[in-house]
Amino acid sequence: MVYLPDEFPFLETERLELKPISDIHAQDLFDMRADPETMQFINRPLAKSVHDAAALIAVINEGWHHRSSITWGIFLKGSTILVGTIGYWRIEAENLRAEIGYLLHKNLQNQGYMSEALTSVIEFGFNTMLLHSIEANCNPLNVRSVNLLLKHHFIQEAYFKENILVNGKFEDTVILSRIHTNSIS
Repeated sequence: MVYLPDEFPFLETERLELKPISDIHAQDLFDMRADPETMQFINRPLAKSVHDAAALIAVINEGWHHRSSITWGIFLKGSTILVGTIGYWRIEAENLRAEIGYLLHKNLQNQGYMSEALTSVIEFGFNTMLLHSIEANCNPLNVRSVNLLLKHHFIQEAYFKENILVNGKFEDTVILSRIHTNSIS
């Protein structure tokens, strides 16, 4: 069975703190979720108001409460500004499998921050949650994300042609996964 601790786990990397988010972070989340460049490959509608971001935070916190998901806010060490999110959006407890997803402010991309966060969350998933496998669902045009996952020993499991409708246009998706027997790095 998948294990999640009673208290929300705080994770730390060399440059980041991964911790829970609350309504005080709604403006920061809105700034990312309303930005077309940041959301270019996220198959969700752009946030239209801070209320949309607050509603998403409520869903994130409800998922933790019910232990059906866990999402960390990404913060630069010593800062209270939310710069991203990472977490297991869908946990399949019966299969010891979870789907990972992440978002990072466009001004911090290509600087290794998401790689740091991903390493920490993968370690938590395998070593604390006792997951057997982790999957990621990506837009194949998001080459940076696909390459990040490959760097972290994910392998492609599937490629679906025009399987989702996003803003009136059918798009492809690629599923990558990592099984616990792979080395963590």
